[in-house]
Amino acid sequence: MTEKTGDDPRYEVVVIGGGAAGLSGALTLARARRDVLVIDAGRPRNAPAGHVHMYLAREGMPPDQLLARGRAEVTGYGGQIITGTVVSAEQPDDGDFRISLADGSAVRAGRLLVTTGLIDELPEIPGLAERWGRDVLHCPYCHGWEVRDRAIGVVGTGPLSVHQALLWRQWSPDVTLFTHTTAAPEGEEGERLAARDITVVEGPVAGLQVTDDRLTGVRLASGQLIPRDAITVAPRLTARADVAASLGLKTSEQEMGGHVIGTYLAADPTGATSVPGVWVAGNVANLMEQVIGAAAAGVRVAAAINADLIEEETRRAVEARRQGGQEFWDARYRESERIWSGNPNTVLVREVSGLEPGRALDLGSGEGGDAIWLARQGWRVTAVDISGVALERAARHAEEAGVADRIDWQRHDLATSFPQGEFELVSAQFLHTLGDMPREEILRTAASAVARGGVLLIAGHAGFPPWDHDHADVLLPTPQEVLAELHLPRDEWEVQLCAEHERTQTGPDGRSVTRTDNALKVRRLD
Repeated sequence: MTEKTGDDPRYEVVVIGGGAAGLSGALTLARARRDVLVIDAGRPRNAPAGHVHMYLAREGMPPDQLLARGRAEVTGYGGQIITGTVVSAEQPDDGDFRISLADGSAVRAGRLLVTTGLIDELPEIPGLAERWGRDVLHCPYCHGWEVRDRAIGVVGTGPLSVHQALLWRQWSPDVTLFTHTTAAPEGEEGERLAARDITVVEGPVAGLQVTDDRLTGVRLASGQLIPRDAITVAPRLTARADVAASLGLKTSEQEMGGHVIGTYLAADPTGATSVPGVWVAGNVANLMEQVIGAAAAGVRVAAAINADLIEEETRRAVEARRQGGQEFWDARYRESERIWSGNPNTVLVREVSGLEPGRALDLGSGEGGDAIWLARQGWRVTAVDISGVALERAARHAEEAGVADRIDWQRHDLATSFPQGEFELVSAQFLHTLGDMPREEILRTAASAVARGGVLLIAGHAGFPPWDHDHADVLLPTPQEVLAELHLPRDEWEVQLCAEHERTQTGPDGRSVTRTDNALKVRRLD
């Protein structure tokens, strides 16, 4: 569920960019049960193209249909998508990222996945940009099949133009290299072109000839018109990195054959950048990535983000477990709608059934099974637990049982605070916890809260079941040791029970095991 921090909604992961990489990453995270938001500016790089190619099982699908289907899949798993332009991101002192949008709104995120893609910077030739993605092309693997065997022109923009012309020759025998702003190939380069029957036309390109919304030729500055059905260019590939720059990330130059072809955001193999908590995927990190590759990168990087979140959550859980504090117990109770059976402890029922009801204090009340039973027997109960989640759940159960007016639910960390008053019954049923809890001090305080003639009842485990191997650091004293630690004056207290007993419990595998527990029952003399 989305949290709110101040006025800004918070997500575990915010994905900036809704293309193939961003949506695939969001899908992976949503399926991992993460709270994820995609912010999409609605300007996909491949929007001018009519179809997506080399995407297995999606060959020839229009780009907008691919994205629409991807959005539906993300939202189908609970992910959220909004249309908006991110103008900046920052990391305040609380550790979250705050992402500001152009409309003035903002969201927060524990992790960021930047999939903003790149910008194709085209040569300044009149009419070129208007035909981009249609019959002005870049990648032969994306569009070569569609213009196979047709008249193709390659507009030279740098040292890689000869390589580009030789590449496109695979798809058509009719390829012309227009030198445009580059020098005419000489020596070995010229020989290689000639060997592949590639024509070289010198001079700058001044514009295109378009007939009936179809490219028909390339016009040179000299006025000469060369008939062509399609032309290809090698644009400069510039990463959309404004958001990353606001976080302190800088772009790196990408070289090919010693020539800079564009910029990208550097990351390690998992997609993690130099800013902790920020990942990148798709063309913003790999200029040569195809659509299917960008989608795969989104999946791979999202898995790394999920793993990073798991590490953080585990670390926090370990810290909370060691402390045995409220955070640990709240998380424990959130794992399921019911942790305990809802039935009262058998020791409590056996030892209290014959007592005259009065005021009772239930320490470590959990989901309220003992407190509700006591209230049904006529006791007025103060029920105490460290977990607010458990207390809210217990209060609902008391309402359902019709005894809410007989129970006062109080949250206390018994290591630091204790309920006020005296009680005819103080019950501490299995008051064990992880970490450094001063159990002996708490039980001595509990004894001091027993009214004259009242009873202190303490139940505990003598050992843990065979399926639970994770409590080596929990002390399990015998009832005799508990009695000794209470330091009760012999002339003020009567020991009514101090013994171990066995009980049968059904384990996770359905088999019954015999466990040993213990109980101490002492009565304060009148």
